[in-house]
Amino acid sequence: MTLNIELLESSFSLVKEHDTNFTQTFYQNLFTDYPEVQPLFAHSQMEKQRKKLFDSLVLTIDSLRQPEILTETLRGLGTKHIKYGVLPEHYPMVGNSLLKSLESFLGESWTDEVKQAWIEAYTAIAQLMLEGTNLQE
Repeated sequence: MTLNIELLESSFSLVKEHDTNFTQTFYQNLFTDYPEVQPLFAHSQMEKQRKKLFDSLVLTIDSLRQPEILTETLRGLGTKHIKYGVLPEHYPMVGNSLLKSLESFLGESWTDEVKQAWIEAYTAIAQLMLEGTNLQE
C-alpha cells in the first residue's frame, strides 16, 4: 500500500495548531463511543496522555518520508502498549475515533480522498504497532 504522504501532511497541518482541542475531542469521541476502553486510562494523567498522543501523531506524520525509522518506532510503540493492557481489538476503536476527530476538525477539507488517505495510514500504523505486540489476530 502506498500512502498519500502529501495529503496526510497537508491535512494534518490544518489540525496541528489545535493540538489540545484535537486531543480532547479524540478522547471524548473514544470514551463516548467505546466506554469499555476507559479503564485503560484509569491511572493516566490525561493532560500528559493527550500530549503523548499528539506527539506520536506529529512524529508519525513527520516521519512518513523515512519509513525505516517509522516502522521501528511504531513497532516499539506497539510493544509499549502491551503493558497498558491494549489489545488488538482496541486498534479499530482508536482508528474510528481518530477519523471522527479529524473529520470534525477538518470540516470542508475532509474529502473522500482525505478520508481514504487517513484510513490507509491508520491501517498501516496499526499493523506495524501490532507487529510489535506479537498479538496480531
